[in-house]
Amino acid sequence: MKAMVLCAGYGTRLGDLTRETPKPMLLIEGRPLLEYIIRHLGQQGFDEIAINLHFKPDIVQNYFGDGTKWGVHIVYSIEPELLGTAGGVKKMAELLSQDDAFLVQYGDIITDQDFQTMLKIHQQKQALTTLLLHQRKKSNSIVTVNKDWRITQFLERPKEEEQEGKLSHWVHSGIAICSPQLLEHIPKSQFCDLPRDVYSKIVSSSQLFGYPLSGYRCAVDSPERLAEVRTAIHK
Repeated sequence: MKAMVLCAGYGTRLGDLTRETPKPMLLIEGRPLLEYIIRHLGQQGFDEIAINLHFKPDIVQNYFGDGTKWGVHIVYSIEPELLGTAGGVKKMAELLSQDDAFLVQYGDIITDQDFQTMLKIHQQKQALTTLLLHQRKKSNSIVTVNKDWRITQFLERPKEEEQEGKLSHWVHSGIAICSPQLLEHIPKSQFCDLPRDVYSKIVSSSQLFGYPLSGYRCAVDSPERLAEVRTAIHK
């Protein structure tokens, strides 16, 4: 099975920590953050992994090579100009469209979530995309679901008053299982964002579903979150 890990960002919110080091290469207990992601994907059966890169790509490529050491096969997509989360996925469409589903994970998300059960639910519902959801009071992406976990509203970058008055605390976790048909909703060779330009627009198709987080999940998007993950891994 195929997965794509989105690693092309600069990680500027981590300040000096990412000035010379790509965020996915920050060390946690002596191993890069990205290694934990790759190991988990491999354990979950995703053995063909695409990784998009922009900032200092050689550091990542030299460490992971073709992925043989971790029992997976890694291919790289170098982006001279950033394409966004959706644009990066679209660039790898030829690879990702070969199976009936593929996984997309942001390159700063550490999780031990069971993806196989999530994949089965995705297939049973014949979803276009199934988003892993968790609960949080404030987030960039607020999601409303019905009793069948069909997503009925997806608010991207909501205003303060929308966050305060929202009825749902479900938010997008940065992980999704997608059917190849999703690629048809992404324009080619231009900057495009998954939450803003794709997910929020396919809600009306009634094929966007949620799946509740049942494991550990942390987005390493700040020095504080990095410290949290280091503590969690150490335990």
